[in-house]
Amino acid sequence: MTFPEGDSCEFGSAKYFALCGLGGILSCGITHTGIVPLDLVKCRIQVDPAKYKSVVNGFKVTLAEDGVRGLGKGWAPTFFGYSAQGLCKFGLYEVFKVFYSGIIGEENSYLYRTWLYLAASASAEFFADIGLSPMEAAKVKIQTTPGFVGTLREALPLMYKNEGMSAFYKGLVPLWMRQIPYTMMKFACFERTVELLYAHVVPKPRADCTKGEQLIVTFAAGYIAGVFCAIVSHPADTVVSKLNQEKGSTAMDVAKKLGFMGESLTANEMTGLLGVSLISLVMRRCLYWQLVVT
Repeated sequence: MTFPEGDSCEFGSAKYFALCGLGGILSCGITHTGIVPLDLVKCRIQVDPAKYKSVVNGFKVTLAEDGVRGLGKGWAPTFFGYSAQGLCKFGLYEVFKVFYSGIIGEENSYLYRTWLYLAASASAEFFADIGLSPMEAAKVKIQTTPGFVGTLREALPLMYKNEGMSAFYKGLVPLWMRQIPYTMMKFACFERTVELLYAHVVPKPRADCTKGEQLIVTFAAGYIAGVFCAIVSHPADTVVSKLNQEKGSTAMDVAKKLGFMGESLTANEMTGLLGVSLISLVMRRCLYWQLVVT
């Protein structure tokens, strides 16, 4: 793939990392905010399956109780939280790839590239979730707690008053448990799927493909990766939703309450989780590709 002069930058340079971080901010912030209504219903199914029986029923109940505006609850913490996460997720992923590659050498970086993707993505997500955790806590609280305030500027001081700083970080460990496997699966599966598609499906080399053709490959790889991401992240995703809904609870309390079977995928939760994961991941990957890769 060739670039017009001035349109690209050196791989591993400060500008390269900055562009990756910027692409992460825009792609994660925009895509997650765009699917807030679906994410809201998904979270409500997880914390109150008796009331919200399915995705369709969840939309109906929400519209009946809160109107159309109710579907947008939690958009602000979603935008700011996932923008911060995107900065670290995509920016630090490239930083750690270069860093770890420098440690093990160029040849081993290629031979063991899947392990390189896994290590770099896990390291990046560790820091990304520290930035996401306060906003994720506020989002879930706004979306799932009846009678709670409806805006971010009201939620943050009220949460701090009631529970202190623990309100914002009590879900950090479950968030790591959800997001780190999710991100490891996302990056490793995406990178290797792209390789396989170009090697066995696309009838010409990547360098000869148009931008539109490369975008189609990105879309397909993102969709495939999204399926696996949804499955591996579901149990911890449920714990995070319940934990941030209930005042004073701990991850262990929630896990014991849910039980092993309580964390298994139901048809309704699978539908909601797959919808959120697939749509957000495909949109995010395609937008990131357009912003950074091209």
